[in-house]
Amino acid sequence: MNEIEKLRVLLPHWIEHNGEHAEEFRNYGTRAGAVGERLLAAARFLEEANAQLQAALDALGGPLEHHHV
Repeated sequence: MNEIEKLRVLLPHWIEHNGEHAEEFRNYGTRAGAVGERLLAAARFLEEANAQLQAALDALGGPLEHHHV
């Protein structure tokens, strides 16, 4: 498997993982008092990172299914 194929497998996992963290940050951010806004900001940054990762994945031709790196 070449590097492009590896990225087409890895990027969807990274996007999903970031999304899970962003959701957790938002959940804690709404209950964390003074630091809550920082957690909500971190969630927004992860969402922006995911937009960039998705753009990279799209540029590579989308995900490869059923492959392992």
